Amino acid sequence: MSSPSFVADDLLAAAARLAWRDDAVAERTYGRLAYDAEASRWVITELAPQVAIRAKRIFARIASTQVGSYTFADNDETRAELEWFMGRYPLVISEADRMRLAEGRLRFTRMRHEIDEVLSGQWQPSGQPARLRDGTTLRPNQARVVEVARRTSRLLVADDVGLGKTLGALAAVMDERFLPAAVLVEKHVANQWQDEFVGKFTTLTSHVMQTVAPYVLPVRDIYIVPYSIAHGWVNIAETGRFRSVIFDECQNLRHGRVTQKGAAADVFARNAGGLRIGLSATPVFNYGGEIFNILDIIDPGILGTRDEFVREWCTTNDERKMIIRDPQALGAHLRDLNLMIREVGSGPPPNRIIHDVPYDTEAAAADAALAKSLAQKVLSGSFTERGQAARELDMMARHQTGVAKARHVAAFVKILLDAKTPIILGGWHREVYDIWLEELKDYHPVLYTGSESTREKDRAKAAFMSGETNCFIMSLRSGAGLDGLQHRCSTVVHGELDWSREVHKQLEGRLRPHARTDPITTIYLIADGGSDPLIASVQGLKASQAHGIIDPGKTLAAAASDDSRIKALARMYLEKGAA
Repeated sequence: MSSPSFVADDLLAAAARLAWRDDAVAERTYGRLAYDAEASRWVITELAPQVAIRAKRIFARIASTQVGSYTFADNDETRAELEWFMGRYPLVISEADRMRLAEGRLRFTRMRHEIDEVLSGQWQPSGQPARLRDGTTLRPNQARVVEVARRTSRLLVADDVGLGKTLGALAAVMDERFLPAAVLVEKHVANQWQDEFVGKFTTLTSHVMQTVAPYVLPVRDIYIVPYSIAHGWVNIAETGRFRSVIFDECQNLRHGRVTQKGAAADVFARNAGGLRIGLSATPVFNYGGEIFNILDIIDPGILGTRDEFVREWCTTNDERKMIIRDPQALGAHLRDLNLMIREVGSGPPPNRIIHDVPYDTEAAAADAALAKSLAQKVLSGSFTERGQAARELDMMARHQTGVAKARHVAAFVKILLDAKTPIILGGWHREVYDIWLEELKDYHPVLYTGSESTREKDRAKAAFMSGETNCFIMSLRSGAGLDGLQHRCSTVVHGELDWSREVHKQLEGRLRPHARTDPITTIYLIADGGSDPLIASVQGLKASQAHGIIDPGKTLAAAASDDSRIKALARMYLEKGAA
């Protein structure tokens, strides 16, 4: 998709003057370049063999075995690169296409210069958006979101948790050109968006979508759409009703269009002619290729096709595990394209404690025979059997481990609760929660997991915030976007482990570690058996992928590569059984 044109006659005139050409000299050419308007692609044909070899080295997204014609997505970066390439290897091109290249290169250069100015420490906003409530002022990072988003029309905001991504995005759409806007959110924070963000900081009107089935919408500025029901509203989105779209916690889109929520988000984005903004401090949950799925919804084609992206950036073409070859380079590339901006908080680093707890083999023994059978299928079954068995073994191993250490986790937590320390206890499995609830019943714990309704979750939060309980049991993946807990709590206990380090960062982020003066305490309770040791090691690789993309240039200790976490689990079960 071509970037929006924000300059008219002056840019076209400059393109005409600066378009590369030399009419007076008949020169050697090495092929042909033309713009395919119908496909919105550039196509090189008849490229000389020796130049084709060099082109494949320069443009890594071209397959090494590709011959004949070579296609490129049309955007201003591509136009600038193609014009640069033609400076060394002239191609036959029409005058109109030559001007199109020059126009894109000029726009790309000018956009980069303007955004560099905005991101510099000297830049100051010219004023505040008109529809902020009295007393509300944008912080510098929020003002930068407004400026960059309005210049590019698409943006991923990866600011640390607690630095105000929400208000920055709302301020960006706070203009009649961009309203009404749709905001896609996780269901448990929909009311929070309406009451604590839109209502508290702006004079915008809002409405929370209530059902999957469409109904007549009231006239509002902001329509808040839970991801879980967004697919029911795609026909409305296709009409262009929503001029802009904000994807809160956009890691929800990391699996791309193959999921229901990803396909719905794509429809909302393609029909939003104003702004398309993604918000997430942790867009990469697992392996780095997830960033492609997210950005390809926010700005389709900006990173090429999926196959082109894999060839250019990945070490593997696995659909579920797109490992990035050089995360630092990809992170720098995203910034170079003005696709992503990030502000890092200045708060003190967390006080991280790793504590070993026993693994209760008797508690885990019930599923041992089934686990052994699954492990054998993972290693030697048919393709279909291996896939199904791997998923079941993964779930079973984590379930077993959670159950096997649940009482020991509760015993540790009692020490904190006896000291009157408010805590968030992170877990995953219902049976584990049940054990914790029983073991900790004297402390009146409350649940905030995937099983509770929005009203029940609100009651649980209110009980914790009011001091009725000091134990807030939260599902590892149910807390994204939840605000307010930082005013009551500074301690997180990770009672179960997730394969993704970023999931744990999201949980810790509820306490706003980057926006406070006192450090938070994060405690990881790791069993000396089961899946915990392996998961802890896998998190190292995933963290390095996320860190390189989100924070290029900042060092992180190298992590060992992971060939297959599931096969490692399978071998563990078989070796244990043999022993």
